[in-house]
Amino acid sequence: MKVILLSDVKKVGKKGEIVEVSDGYGRNFLIRNKFAVLATEKSVEILHDQKAQNKAQEKEIEKEALIVKKKLESITLVFDMKTGKEGKVFGSVSTKQIAEELEKKYQIKVDKRKFVNSAPLTALGLNSVEVELYKSVIGVIRVHLLAKE
Repeated sequence: MKVILLSDVKKVGKKGEIVEVSDGYGRNFLIRNKFAVLATEKSVEILHDQKAQNKAQEKEIEKEALIVKKKLESITLVFDMKTGKEGKVFGSVSTKQIAEELEKKYQIKVDKRKFVNSAPLTALGLNSVEVELYKSVIGVIRVHLLAKE
């Protein structure tokens, strides 16, 4: 029996795949628990349409990520840091602070968990921080840390 999986099933396949399973397993477990539907001509056609829509949607999201990447290239965030007598920095700038500043000043939403090098910034001067906007689109944010006594 051929079925189209509606969700990932361990040791059977991933969502959207057409797999061959035994009649009893397909009818009594997969279809009954709504993990799969019978692979008829109409359901296979619907599956192909959904995959085409998903591809178009993915391309649109990637285009938006490229636009955000271009915007990030022209942005430099400035943070004032408290320093001691010998130039030692007190505290650091985290990815959360960077994401909040981007949202507040430029209305650009970036997930703080998507930063590639997520260590807090402690070095004065110009720092570059990479953020993964989409699967293969990585934007660079320039962060300038200034000394404030």
